[in-house]
Amino acid sequence: MTHRKPHLPTKTCVVCQRPFAWRKKWARDWDQVKYCSDRCRTSARGKGDAA
Repeated sequence: MTHRKPHLPTKTCVVCQRPFAWRKKWARDWDQVKYCSDRCRTSARGKGDAA
């Protein structure tokens, strides 16, 4: 069974510039989410761009 979620909010990752959708684990802090994945988050830290 395919389950699509077309009405979820999306953002653009500050590292790779790709769109990503809301995830349940981000429910409490969606406003602070900047990165689409741990890979982008860690690569931003290496460049010194992370807060």
